[in-house]
Amino acid sequence: MRRIGAVALRELRSYFSTPVAYVFIVIFVAMSSALTFYVGGFLQRREATLEPFFMFHPWLYLLLIPAVSMRLWAEERKTGTIELLLTAPLTTAEAVVGKFLAAFAFVAVALAATLPMWVTVNILGSPDNGVIAGSYAGSLLMAGAFLAIGSCMSALTRNQVIAFILAATVCFLFTMSGLDLVLDAVRAVFPPVFADVVASLSFLSHFGSITKGVIELRDGVFFLSMIVFWLFATTVAVDLGKAR
Repeated sequence: MRRIGAVALRELRSYFSTPVAYVFIVIFVAMSSALTFYVGGFLQRREATLEPFFMFHPWLYLLLIPAVSMRLWAEERKTGTIELLLTAPLTTAEAVVGKFLAAFAFVAVALAATLPMWVTVNILGSPDNGVIAGSYAGSLLMAGAFLAIGSCMSALTRNQVIAFILAATVCFLFTMSGLDLVLDAVRAVFPPVFADVVASLSFLSHFGSITKGVIELRDGVFFLSMIVFWLFATTVAVDLGKAR
């Protein structure tokens, strides 16, 4: 744990050593607020709820999370510091988890910056704070799944732009898989059971249940399983790159 913490602290410092981190946080807060008030019709709903705020999170993460994760391993490969990191007295898995935790903590800070929205809705009415707290937790778990995918894609290349595109594409597929447009196309070609499998992989379906107050263990298990799987895939990708 000490070695993982050292990697995480090193990575987290690198995020906040440049203005990019602060720009990311400002953009995330500004975009989430603008979409909530101007597109989600927050005031027009005349009800104390943050559902229109959370409904845009998957789409925001689809663009912003790959921008955070693209540098995790691609930059290390490009600058050659990956050899220095991997020759340190730690395993590849420890390095992968440490880097992921740093990115996860950074996204958690960005999400925490939106807490004034929670305060605002309590001033305007009497919301179900249990649902809001659950939605924040679900949003953070979903962000972790996006980050784990982005980490894996970053480990496959030394080009940050390619890492961004790959991560955005894979995350887009997992996000869109629960839409009727996609499921109808799957049902037209494959047996119905395939459509059920595709729907079960959708970030929208699992996160949508959480934001509606239907908090089930399977949704949390799904996001945690995605994180574990993609971090394992990242470890394999880094090891294969080290062997080349």
